[in-house]
Amino acid sequence: MKRDVKAIVKEMTLEEKAGMCSGKDFWHLKGVERLGIPEVMVSDGPHGLRKQAEEADHLGLNESIKAVCFPTACATACSFDRDLLQEMGERLGEECQAEDVSVILGPAVNIKRSPLCGRNFEYFSEDPYLASQMAAAHIKGVQSKNVGTSIKHFAANNQEHRRMSCSSEIDERTFREIYLGAFETAIKEAKPDTVMCSYNKINGEFASENHRLLTEILRDEWGFEGYVMSDWGAVNERVKGLKAGLDLEMPGSGGYTDKEIVEAVKNGTMDESVLDTAVERILNVVFHYVDNRQEGTFDREEDHKLAAKIAAESMVLLKNEGILPLKPEGKKIAFIGKFAEQPRFQGGGSSHINSFKITSALDAVKEVTEVTYAQGYDIKEDKTDEKLHKEAVRAAKEADVAVIFAGLPDAFESEGYDRTHMRMPQCQNTLISDITKVQKNVVVVLHNGSPVEMPWADDIQGILEAYLCGEAVGQAEVDLLFGKANPCGKLAETVPYKLSDNPSYLYFPGDGKTVEYKEGVFVGYRYYDTKEMLVRYPFGYGLSYTTFAYSDMQISAEEIKDTDTLKVSLKVKNTGNVAGKEIVQLYVADKTGAASRPVKELKNFVKVELQPQEEKTVEMELDKRSFAWYCTELQDWYAATGEYEILAAASSQDVRLRKTVRVVSSQEIPLHVHMNTTISELMENPKTNSVIQELASSLMEHMGGSQDGEEGTAAAEAITPEMSMKMMENAPLRAMRSFMGMNGEELEALIKKLQEAASM
Repeated sequence: MKRDVKAIVKEMTLEEKAGMCSGKDFWHLKGVERLGIPEVMVSDGPHGLRKQAEEADHLGLNESIKAVCFPTACATACSFDRDLLQEMGERLGEECQAEDVSVILGPAVNIKRSPLCGRNFEYFSEDPYLASQMAAAHIKGVQSKNVGTSIKHFAANNQEHRRMSCSSEIDERTFREIYLGAFETAIKEAKPDTVMCSYNKINGEFASENHRLLTEILRDEWGFEGYVMSDWGAVNERVKGLKAGLDLEMPGSGGYTDKEIVEAVKNGTMDESVLDTAVERILNVVFHYVDNRQEGTFDREEDHKLAAKIAAESMVLLKNEGILPLKPEGKKIAFIGKFAEQPRFQGGGSSHINSFKITSALDAVKEVTEVTYAQGYDIKEDKTDEKLHKEAVRAAKEADVAVIFAGLPDAFESEGYDRTHMRMPQCQNTLISDITKVQKNVVVVLHNGSPVEMPWADDIQGILEAYLCGEAVGQAEVDLLFGKANPCGKLAETVPYKLSDNPSYLYFPGDGKTVEYKEGVFVGYRYYDTKEMLVRYPFGYGLSYTTFAYSDMQISAEEIKDTDTLKVSLKVKNTGNVAGKEIVQLYVADKTGAASRPVKELKNFVKVELQPQEEKTVEMELDKRSFAWYCTELQDWYAATGEYEILAAASSQDVRLRKTVRVVSSQEIPLHVHMNTTISELMENPKTNSVIQELASSLMEHMGGSQDGEEGTAAAEAITPEMSMKMMENAPLRAMRSFMGMNGEELEALIKKLQEAASM
């Protein structure tokens, strides 16, 4: 049935309307029984249902229902698989329907600016395009079951240190291209029911009170139609926030801020229509869920199997010197490390799932072969237990292969605080190092939500990055280690050699009051690749048990308008002897020189499954945004006229094929001529070039560039023609007064003439 929400709002009292704009408690919205408005529940996500009891807290000190923990975003992003994320979203939507949850909070798409952010395990990537594509697929999946999502944390929330008060100081272009970029496509294409605003300030203004962010950009530009909710406790000034576009405060404030809203309407400091609009947005989402209630199934065993499948598709094989897959026949294999028995598979904080079942590698390997096991280390503190250590080294020495399960304990990374270094516990590093001295066949399986330094990487034969891969992590690990599944994940972030290599190193996490994003658009691989810096493992990198060849790259045109779509195709062949999946990444390199840009940027990708020796043609598209950068003068996306390289790659540092296309822009960046406009700017602009050329040679003469003195004279050596040319090009128009004797009126007339030419 179609509800007349506007009519319902008209029947509500002022107090009822104000009440709808804050939670009843931690997880429920208020209802109005007399008008048929029910109380509905929201629940933490994003990689599992964390439905808590009535007496609940946000961070999970109280128990939540037994549920299924799917792999976290740090892992699923490595799948580069839109269909897989949508399937996971559909399953989460079904679980929500079964448990009567109207909105699941997530996905979280904040950019991984630094490896130290304590919440990176919940975030997809350092790349906004990949993050937005994964988020869009997740949202579409959940909302196909008529359950809402809440894309978060909007925006520039890239650290935990003083996250509720610190101001992210960020320039407009960087904000648009990197930090808003992760949200934009997901919001436009997948249309999440709600958006969750972040705690932090952005350039001095709280996100929860930022009209430009919550209304001008989110609604007016991007067309968002749902409601905006606060992160839990993110509200500073409630009335100001409501005016800015913050519809729902979570959790409730015990009626305190509701009274502020009522008072603001009564004393005329806020128009009641602002409140009415917020209530309409909230009710539209509430009734969409209520009027589309489904039975929903929550088959935990089936969902556990799906979690294992997703985990196997997401883990990344970082190193393999012929040691993997393991052959159990006639081999003595040792599993070493606490995480083999008790895996770390999720992060701490508001997303922590009360998993109904956990499959460890030790559990799963029983179906394959017998292994010996040694704990090796404790996870309670970073301290070598000599007894455990010696037992593990001995077990490794006596085996044919040692598989070490290592990584970061819960205490090393969690919501609420950031890491201070990139190191694993020293007791684990020491153990790995000591084992390599007695055993040459060593594989390390990593459990971590963010990159770690690997001082032992050159001394071992295999590394499997499992990230935090959900409750079925052990099943997926064993399937990959023994070749039942073929690794097909690729890194959604760069793994640097050391923390100080990271572009945000000098600025993260700021002084507690502000944090400056001085690296600009050069985040992650955009920085490393542009700087030609060596990294441990590049963005987009991952190995397989087979090999792939790329060939025959084709583009639909050699020249396009910026309003056109370019079609790109290439052939991919599985050149090995086992089936596998390859992730083909499409990067664009701007060769126009119109702006300072990264050497390449990811603009599309496709995952293709191939049988041994099978070849398929894959196709991708590039639109204007694939070539464009955000021009603050235009306040719009701008693709300059000129050449762009299209790069088909297996990682950001493994380009296989390339083609060049010329893009013709339909836009012009307006030239505003003034006293300090340089000669070179005027010469580069075709409309002003002819006007300034008349004066350029004369100006160069006055700067000493046309000397008739003999070669080798002091004057000729002091001022060379090359020097004069550069001095002339870099000179502002006001130099005409000093070097050419032009008076003020003549200069003003020249500026007017140039501006008229530029505006033609």
